[in-house]
Amino acid sequence: MENKMETGGSSLKPSVLVVDDEKRIRDGCQKALRTKGYVVDGAENGEVALEKIHKKHFDLVLLDLMMPGPSGLEVLPQIKEIDSDAVIIVITGYATLEHAIEAMKKGAFDFIAKPFTPDQLRVVASKAIEYSRALQDIAEERSRVRTLIDRLAEGVVTTDNEKRIVLANPSFLRMVGWKKKGDVTNKFLAEVTPQRELMDMMDKVLSMPSDEFAELTEELELNNGEKKVLAARCVPFRDRIGRTLGAVTVLHDITAIREMDQLKSSFVSMVSHEIQSPMNSVLAQLKVVLDGLAGELTPKQKDILTRASQKIKGLSELAAELLDLARIEAGLVTQEKEKLDLGEIIEQQVAFYTEKAAEKNIDLSLQPLPGLPPVLGSKYNLEEVLSNLISNAIKYSPEGGRVTVSAKQEDEFIELKVSDTGYGIPEEDLERIFEKFYRVKNEDTRGISGTGLGLAIVKSIVEAHNGTIEVESELGKGTTFTVFLPVMK
Repeated sequence: MENKMETGGSSLKPSVLVVDDEKRIRDGCQKALRTKGYVVDGAENGEVALEKIHKKHFDLVLLDLMMPGPSGLEVLPQIKEIDSDAVIIVITGYATLEHAIEAMKKGAFDFIAKPFTPDQLRVVASKAIEYSRALQDIAEERSRVRTLIDRLAEGVVTTDNEKRIVLANPSFLRMVGWKKKGDVTNKFLAEVTPQRELMDMMDKVLSMPSDEFAELTEELELNNGEKKVLAARCVPFRDRIGRTLGAVTVLHDITAIREMDQLKSSFVSMVSHEIQSPMNSVLAQLKVVLDGLAGELTPKQKDILTRASQKIKGLSELAAELLDLARIEAGLVTQEKEKLDLGEIIEQQVAFYTEKAAEKNIDLSLQPLPGLPPVLGSKYNLEEVLSNLISNAIKYSPEGGRVTVSAKQEDEFIELKVSDTGYGIPEEDLERIFEKFYRVKNEDTRGISGTGLGLAIVKSIVEAHNGTIEVESELGKGTTFTVFLPVMK
């Protein structure tokens, strides 16, 4: 069947069929609607109309109820059977409530009573075309994705601009605790779930200006026999010319994630208050003893206490890095971003580690930096990225090695490289070096201390800045870490 709607920003002219045995009515309707850009055809009776509808789709059919031969009420259901997408407005000189109700039951959208003015006809026709296109947009989208949506683990609900349900998948109904049988289509969303935050979010989406498009998010807590935490995301559903027809909402069950977050938060709190503080106190006391302030130490005692101090310092660093990682994974990095000069941060970090590199007779150099565009980020966390990469390069390079830092702009990203001529990473370990607590252990690195969290923290920070990190390494020849950070727009 011919489709009279064109996709994209424009559409073909709406097509209209006027079915009336009075020629003056047909001519009058054609004249009134053509001035508004409609393509109008006519039919003098129901039989001619059905023949034309068999051959061609009409967006709107104006149908006289009282005609010779089959009446409009007899023709109406036949039209709907041939083309269910056609919107029908009945024309009647007998505008009684009974006729209107009967026509509506058989599928008519509206009716207009004779005599009517051209303006009255244009208003009713315009409403019908808008209704037709809105239904077509929603129906096409629903049929295209319904099978897929029904199988999604996420809850999906599509509503019209009055918050009536057009589509709701089984996951959505389960999440909101709907246990009744039957279809929920055409029910108001409030009948299915009374969640106030969900309604407020939809109200904001439905009232969003046509020149604005945003995804709204909300975290919902439901208690339908069992406590659930849902992450809700809602966007407007719009037609070809930007009018908001409704909203699409997706729910994701994050109950288990929140429970894990709570356990992790409790653990981090315990690390912070119950472990880190006492360890720092022990380190301070050991320093007092090692400095000889509590009396002279034998070489053996000093050696034992020094090793104990190093172990406790390692545990203290582990606790600090766990706190950093928990903070990053909680999303706190994204709340602290500001406009930054990355070149300045790079220069400061290279200068800071120059002395440490010199202690191992390692040549730490910074390649001349071109003018770098600003980035949007957390200064503290980007300093942490550079600190980890540079200190690791020094740590995993033998004496007399070389560490090189460089940066340049590549398209919409800043490419930051930290290269060394160190021990290198075995190929089988490359895919795992960003895992938490994973450390490469071989003859060269066995004596190097570390928590195994540094690179996991680096990767988390980079990704929190919408960037990526890559690594290239050759055993015995060195390693290069490359960080890509988006420039600020």
